Amino acid sequence: MTPPDAPASLNRLSQAEPDFVRRLTAEIRDAAAAIGRTVRLMEVCGTHTMAIFRAGLRSLLPENIRLLSGPGCPVCVTPMGYVDAAVALSQRPDVTVTTFGDMVRVPGTESSLERERGRGADVRIVYSPLDALRLAQERPDRKVVFLGIGFETTAPATAVTLLEARRRGAGNFLLFSAHKVVPPALRALLASDTVALDGFILPGHVSVVLGAAPYEFIPKEYRRAAVITGFEPLDILQAILMLLGQISEGRPRVEIQYSRVVRPQGNLAARRAMAECFEPCDAEWRGLGVLPGSGLSVREEFGGHDAVRALDLKAPEGREPAGCRCGEVLRGLIEPEECPLFGARCTPATPIGACMVSSEGACAAHFNFRTS
Repeated sequence: MTPPDAPASLNRLSQAEPDFVRRLTAEIRDAAAAIGRTVRLMEVCGTHTMAIFRAGLRSLLPENIRLLSGPGCPVCVTPMGYVDAAVALSQRPDVTVTTFGDMVRVPGTESSLERERGRGADVRIVYSPLDALRLAQERPDRKVVFLGIGFETTAPATAVTLLEARRRGAGNFLLFSAHKVVPPALRALLASDTVALDGFILPGHVSVVLGAAPYEFIPKEYRRAAVITGFEPLDILQAILMLLGQISEGRPRVEIQYSRVVRPQGNLAARRAMAECFEPCDAEWRGLGVLPGSGLSVREEFGGHDAVRALDLKAPEGREPAGCRCGEVLRGLIEPEECPLFGARCTPATPIGACMVSSEGACAAHFNFRTS
């Protein structure tokens, strides 16, 4: 089943050609009816989750299509122990902690970077790791630690910054890496006997770097459908139609809906930079536990810029907040509203779980767009 050609404008569903939207949603309804059972599709990326809720896409789908949010929010899957270690770093008098904005508000076991900043800690929000490198050169008297959060989308920029820090001789620029790679998390979900899935709406930005090949285990080993998808509402609707086509035909495969950006081979230069600076390691994911080969640690050649080595960092065993069910949300086992804290004690203004903090978090999406 091939989706119709997209109109020239993919800006927003409300701006799309009405006839095209009606035709697309009608094809989805017909395809879902022909399958004749509940179809469970997981959007892996948090940006997809937010786009789905912002555009009200769930309300356009037939009742037998169920969309589940997965572990695609980088801040959400960062374990409590890493947050606690970052908080402890911020308490050192000679350290400046730099990070993307969402991480500042993520609660740790006892504190947060936001709280420590209020107590006088030098915690700064940056828009790029290069901003942190620039700060390190401006303040050679301080150790400037960048919190490396994110998947294959952000890891290449961090790698390029490590290369540049070495070239400039900025020995006081340090990276505390919590970078992760997506495929092992998908494998863990598929291997679990607690999550029933028919297919994946695969992340667009991550796939710009990865390409399609790293996902081939999904159809080949687990016989599940997979479509790499863009972030506009029409992208997502087209991807759902493509997934239904694979399921109906009984021929699962990896397809690229986001072909205007994603190439089958991915971005080779970005992958080379990552391989030069990082090596795979076992990493802990909130909700999924420790997944083999799912993390990126700093290679020994860059050990002088590795905060773990340079500052002898050890992430403590974090303690999840009582009653918080973020882990189950990230595995697609429950909807955020099923958490007893949701909307009561846990809100975007007063977050208890990481999934309510990030703009890509499923709990934040459900809270902010509950009428969708």
